[in-house]
Formats: sequence, structure tokens, C-alpha cells
Amino acid sequence: MRNKKLKTVTVGNRCEDPYPRTGGRLQEDDRFWRWGDDNLFPEALALLSRRSTIHRRIINDKADYVSGKGLVCDEAQSVLRELIARANGGGETLRQVLNKLAFDKALFGNAFLEVVTDAAHTFLSFYHQDASRCRVARDGCHVLLHHDWTAFRSEEASTLPLWPLMEEQPDGTLRALIHYKDYEPSFEHYGVPPYIAGLDVSAIAYKTDRWNISRLDNSFQLSGVMMLDSAMDDEEQAEQLIRTAERKFAGRPGQVMFVVKEGSENENSRFIPIASQNEGDWKSLHDQAVSDIVVAHSWFRSLSGLDYGTGFDSERILHEYEVALNTVILGEQSELLEPVRRAIETLMKVDAASLQIVNRPPTRSKPIYMKVWEARKADGLEYDPEDPQQQYFLAQITKYNITSIDPA
Repeated sequence: MRNKKLKTVTVGNRCEDPYPRTGGRLQEDDRFWRWGDDNLFPEALALLSRRSTIHRRIINDKADYVSGKGLVCDEAQSVLRELIARANGGGETLRQVLNKLAFDKALFGNAFLEVVTDAAHTFLSFYHQDASRCRVARDGCHVLLHHDWTAFRSEEASTLPLWPLMEEQPDGTLRALIHYKDYEPSFEHYGVPPYIAGLDVSAIAYKTDRWNISRLDNSFQLSGVMMLDSAMDDEEQAEQLIRTAERKFAGRPGQVMFVVKEGSENENSRFIPIASQNEGDWKSLHDQAVSDIVVAHSWFRSLSGLDYGTGFDSERILHEYEVALNTVILGEQSELLEPVRRAIETLMKVDAASLQIVNRPPTRSKPIYMKVWEARKADGLEYDPEDPQQQYFLAQITKYNITSIDPA
């Protein structure tokens, strides 16, 4: 680990691993805790998300809802305004960084945020680090980063300390990683994604899609056995005939079995179909798998586009969005923002309490030109047409780049 001799700076309580000897025992030459039995659990989760359409859609949607429509802060805090507009040297906004963190956390149950500053704390930057590249070191205070864990070489890996430790890098900057992880009993060093109970049904949804693709590739032809009546000199010649027939007529993947036999004068080549009456079972299996995926993610059907085919019910979408906001979204946002605020306050000595994520429902049931008191009246709530705070139009209070409303 090339950074192990660099200067370490403590900006908070020293990081210590509370479980140094629990979990699976590692080889003596291992410097990190394995993520899964073969250390490739993140790669398996990423591959599954690329294959299962509903599973991937829910992950994308959760990340978008959690990162919101942007961030706002007190206009008097210039440091916060600059961080929102430009979070790092790559030109990413803070919302873009949080969106990547929310995606990793929804997919892996873990996310890593890199904090960068200098010795004088003249600047502060936040970078997202791909969670699949990160492994927790055995000391519990560092993270190893490697580009390919299937071919790990210690000399190619870099290390960063876990917040609140910060280490000086060769370029003179101080850096640390914030590790977000979803709690799961008996998993101390890594979090577990919330949909862990739905891994099998995600695979079912993927395989039923593959089954439909194979039927399409075969032009929905029937499965069966093709009996070829032919006299062959030897088995090698018969095998060659079968392989030639399979390449031309069996489909992709093959659904027809070819059999060569030496028949009598009254027997000819013929196709024996194998009837299948399980199409309804396959569809029911796929529908059940989709429902189970949504439940495993603690998510909602209308927020994943699953019920658009039966009609666009804006009231149901708004209702489920409100439930999701209060049960999932706000909690995830708080978990992402709290360490960010703490880093800003610790390193830049700036009050970051006003830093907030803006949430906006996916659809509106009221026109944006209505005033607040008119909207409250339409919802059957108490309203006061003379109240200055209720004189604003809905467009004014939903536009995410307006940070505050001053009735005066």
C-alpha cells in the first residue's frame, strides 16, 4: 500500500475496527476483508442489475428520487453555494455526486464518498468512488482501491483512510473516504442491499425474459424430435448429418432434436412435436417475480412505471410518492447528507444546517399558477387569502433554485 507511510491527520475520533477478529478468517497475506466468499459479490450484483429490467428500473428510480431535483442552502453561505454548483475539480454538481452515491447504495448497500482538502482547509471537494472498486482494510481504518479485483495486485492498489482520519497524499492534499453501508446482522465490514431477499426473484424475471427471447429467435416454432430416415455407413457420418441439420433448422437455442435411424421401405423422415401448455405458468411466474422484486426493494409499483399500461392515475402516483417520501426517501437523504454537512462544518468551519435536498413529486395534480391559499382550499385545508405566505404561486415554491421565501 503506497500511502502507508504518509502523514496521518486526525480531524475527529480515531477510527477503530470494533470487530477485528469476527467474520471469516482471511489468509495471512490478505490486507482486506473479502466482500462475499470470492470477494466478487459487488460484480455479481452489478451483473444482475444489468440483466433484470425491473430490478434495474427500481434502482435507477430510487437513486433519482433520493438525490432529488437539486440542493438549496442559505444564500448568505457562499461556500455552500459554490459546493452545490461545483462539488469537485471534475465539474460535477453536488447533486450529481449524491446521485451516484444513492445509486451505489441502492445497488450494493454500500457507497463511498471521497473528501479532499488541503492542510490549510482553503478548499473542499467531494468525489464519488465506485463501490465495486473498494474493499475495507483489515485494520478497519482504511479502504483499498483497485481497478480489477479479479486480478488483484497489492502494488497496483491505493489506500485512503476512513473518515474522520485524513492522510496527506503525494500531491499535498488531505483525503479520506466516507463509507455508507446498510446495516445487516452478522455483516460488520460491508452493508447488504435491502433487496437481498429478492435476488432469486430478480433472476427469475431475467430468465423468463430470456425464455421469451429464445421463443422469438426460434420464430415461436414448436419443440420436437425430427426423425431422419437414412442409411449411414458409420456413426461419424450420422453425427455430421445431425450437426448440419441442427445448424440450419434447430433454431437458436435449439428446440429440435434430430435422430438418424435406418428405417424400412414404408417409413419416412417425420417430425414429432412436443406440445407445451405452460405458457400461462410462465407468465404468472414472471408477474409474481416482478411483484416480489418491488416488495423486496421496499418500493412502489406506480413509481417504477409498472402500471402505466392500465392508465395514468396521477392521484395514485402522488399518494405512493408521499408514502415513499416519508418511509424511504427522506431517511436515505438524511443518511447521505449528514456526513457531508459534518465534513463541511469540520473542515470549512461553516454552518451547513441549511443544506437541503429539494424533493418534487413526479406529477402535479394542481396547476402551478394557483396560489398557496387556493391550493389549500382545493385540498379542504385551512386557508387565509390575506396571509402573505399564502400569496405565492405554486411555481414559486416548487422551483428548486429558489432557496427561501421572505414574505417581507
